[in-house]
Amino acid sequence: MSRQPAPRGALWALLAGNFVIGTGVMVVPGTLNEISTSLAVSVATAGQLIAAAAAVMCIGAPLLAAAVAGWDRRQLLALTLLWYAAGHALSALMPSFGTLLPMRMLTVIAPAIFTPQAAACAGMLVPPEQRGRAVTFVFLGWSMASVLGLPIGALIGGHLGWRMAFMAIAALSIVSAASIWLTLPQGIRPAALTAAAWSRVLRSPVLMGIVSVTALQGAGQFVLFSYFGPILKQSFGADATTLSVMWALFGACGLVGNMVVSRFIDRIGAGRMVLVTTVLIALSLLLWPLASTLAWLAVVLVPWGLGCFATNSAQQARLVGLAPALAPGSVALNSSGIYTGQAVGAALGGWLLANDAAAWMSWVGFALMLLAIALSAAIDRSHRSALNRASA
Repeated sequence: MSRQPAPRGALWALLAGNFVIGTGVMVVPGTLNEISTSLAVSVATAGQLIAAAAAVMCIGAPLLAAAVAGWDRRQLLALTLLWYAAGHALSALMPSFGTLLPMRMLTVIAPAIFTPQAAACAGMLVPPEQRGRAVTFVFLGWSMASVLGLPIGALIGGHLGWRMAFMAIAALSIVSAASIWLTLPQGIRPAALTAAAWSRVLRSPVLMGIVSVTALQGAGQFVLFSYFGPILKQSFGADATTLSVMWALFGACGLVGNMVVSRFIDRIGAGRMVLVTTVLIALSLLLWPLASTLAWLAVVLVPWGLGCFATNSAQQARLVGLAPALAPGSVALNSSGIYTGQAVGAALGGWLLANDAAAWMSWVGFALMLLAIALSAAIDRSHRSALNRASA
């Protein structure tokens, strides 16, 4: 019998896969200026690539999780990355926005499958006491995508065109698929969540309330985040290199924020950590209109970067902590909540841009973040009251 690959190598391959997936998801915001110019459509129209892709990922994450439940994860994850490669390569060849949009929607079926299945797979590669660390390690790929993948993609897009950025992601996807195939053991098939467990998740006011907080957070951010590149170009005259630097700053803050959350979340509690990170994002949106130069904007972006990715990690930890047995369903729905927020935010931001109301984008985002803060605090109060009544 052949010797099974070391789990550490498989975990690194899963991390790299998430890096490629995250970079591909964020390449459209990073190259929105170039897509708009190349395909002769407005920035608001080009931004609907983000909304449409997010809608596919939102619906696809839970549905596809059920559809692929019986697949061997080595085959599934490798084929998913090959799909991602083909999708980006074909997207780079599309001659118009009308042909690019459906191709993009087909391409992002891959993220809807890969990220949640990679997390489940990581948990089965290590002993039970190491599962939390393994899943967190694999999710670092998304943080690395924000630090390296997004700014590099924006730099390639700004200097060589968005088509070359897409082709680069296609090449990376092929390499990542080979890495998954060579390092992941065969026979990994996580158990599917039962219909009864799904029902318990959907009927839980607390769990669904937390998912709603995630959707509000995503919508509040993506009203502005989706059009970050075009706004900086128009308002500050930022070129491709400057945009890449700003994306890198944002991503670096995101990595730091994730590390801080991982270290202190058990000490202060997941609910309080969600409030802290959401307030940080809201602070940047509140201060956005005061940023009159790129230097000041860089300062304003720091709290947002610290909270942006960290709040998703805190929300996942919150769901797992409240109902560990239902975590596969609640975390999958939380992923849908992220993508729902992205779709709504991108569509709303595009509408504001199309109606010459760009000045309102940060304020609309700020209002949505306030709703997220209020709902999150209400959920915490309700849960504490329920615990007090149960212990009385």
